This record gives sequence, structure tokens and C-alpha cells, in this order.
Amino acid sequence: MERLALKYKDVLRALNTLDEILKQPFSVIVRDAAIQRFEYTFEALWKFIKEYLKEIEGVISNSPKSCFRELLSLGFLTEEETVDFLEMTDRRNDTSHTYKEEVAQIIYSKIPAYFSGMESLLKKFQEKLKN
Repeated sequence: MERLALKYKDVLRALNTLDEILKQPFSVIVRDAAIQRFEYTFEALWKFIKEYLKEIEGVISNSPKSCFRELLSLGFLTEEETVDFLEMTDRRNDTSHTYKEEVAQIIYSKIPAYFSGMESLLKKFQEKLKN
């Protein structure tokens, strides 16, 4: 359980750094920093979920998409939220192509909604981890 708590704290810290950059006025540097922070926040989130599924639910999921699908089956996510997280996974995979201006703009424009989704999901885990 200690490992799970550490991963939870990691994802909260990452989410806070993403929140900080999203409050900054737009510039190309802010955009690029936001994309980088989205990337590591997403990684921290799905790895926390993977650990939660393993420790608490006894489920082995080895990819972000399988983790989000498991959360749907466990009632953590609605179908619509699951679709959003699957899209988020695709955008995370696109972050290696942000040297293309249009890709960077698309990802950056979606980060505020992704932030909200991640924040909302973590609140559900906060309640579960207290019990």
C-alpha cells in the first residue's frame, strides 16, 4: 500500500505542475512546457492506476488504454469519460511529434480539458484510498 500512496503523491505533484503552467499567458515556450508537463502527468497517472488495479483490484493491466478500460468496468469512469481518456492516450503518444506546429497546437488546446478529467478521476481515487 505504501508504493500505491507514493504513486498517488507523484501524480498529485505532477498535476499541480500542470495546473501552474496552464495559468500562464500563452507563448510558444509556455505551450511546449505545458505539453511536457501533460506528458509526465499522464505517465504518472496511468502508472498510479496500474498500481491501484494490481494492489486493490487484483487486476494486471500493462498499458494505459487497458487501465482506462478496466476503470470503466469497475465504475470509476463512464463510457464518455473512457473515450476521453483513450483519446488522451493517443494525444500523449503524439507528444513526440510536437516539432510539427499543428500537432503542438492540437495537443495544447486539449490540455485544459485533459487536466480537468485527470483531476476529477483523482478525486474518485482519493475517496477510495481513505477507506
